[in-house]
Amino acid sequence: MSERSHGRARIVFLVKVPVERRDDFLAAYEQIRFLVAEGVPGHLVDQVCRSATDPEQWLITSEWSDLESFLAWEATSEHRDLVKPLRDCITEARSLRFLIEAETAGRVPA
Repeated sequence: MSERSHGRARIVFLVKVPVERRDDFLAAYEQIRFLVAEGVPGHLVDQVCRSATDPEQWLITSEWSDLESFLAWEATSEHRDLVKPLRDCITEARSLRFLIEAETAGRVPA
């Protein structure tokens, strides 16, 4: 199967942020998250997560209506400019792209 698909996609970034840059990293994330959520076509949701065992390990995930929307946005100069303050806090990064094949949602509490 081709990397390009018409189904939803999950983008995963595993990053290392030195403890002394934590506040800068979270402030940079806070500055961009609503701009992305409200203004980037195809963006559905994102999360930033801190490792429970390593204070320098972070996970950023985003879900997109399709992989093409993410790839189109990632290729723009607007994207590069917007995420620069976030990237300036990161010492290591790994990016992974997944196509969502199946999903299970739990019941919503009454």
